[in-house]
Amino acid sequence: MKEQVKYKEDRKAVASFMQRLYKQGLTTTSGGNISKLISDDRIAITPSATDKGSMKWKDVGILTLDGENLTPSLKPSIESAMHIAIYRKTGAKAIVHAHPVFATSFTAMKRKIEVNLTAEACAILGDPLVVPYALMGSGNLAELVSDYAAKASILLLENHGILATGADLLQAFDRIEVLENAAKMTCITALMGKRSSLTQSQVSEIKRIFG
Repeated sequence: MKEQVKYKEDRKAVASFMQRLYKQGLTTTSGGNISKLISDDRIAITPSATDKGSMKWKDVGILTLDGENLTPSLKPSIESAMHIAIYRKTGAKAIVHAHPVFATSFTAMKRKIEVNLTAEACAILGDPLVVPYALMGSGNLAELVSDYAAKASILLLENHGILATGADLLQAFDRIEVLENAAKMTCITALMGKRSSLTQSQVSEIKRIFG
């Protein structure tokens, strides 16, 4: 019990961002998962079978990086192994995995999201990587995604969803939100039949200053 109360603020933060993700329409009631590194060997992570729109801090689980569930009353997310693998292989402090409709549609079409339509998207998103399909919740997915997460902070999981890492929850969340907006703008500019992306020189300048 002391362990659970000790990390109350971290669990509140995870629950708050999950509520925010749901309210922004970036995931469904049962979809997506968020985690936060709360010590050298512990993470706070959203569990399975919990309403994402009304999540409270007591609904957020605590796991060790060895996979031990320190909140046995909560069922760990099926993607817990993926989160743990990412923390083990990268310097990430937070992870947001969601299924925003527009961005996820691009993973199902094997189409590229144009991230250089605006300076904001270019600066925040960098160069997202596409991760080949693997069954959700599988060890194969955990291994694949963690390998790719060591190379990029935004990942497009084929026929699955989007994953973002960050130095904190806000940065990871922001990357998901900006990517979804970039996906919408990619669709709008394609429908309008006119697109004027940033030039390579402009992209290089942004990456040099903000990268």
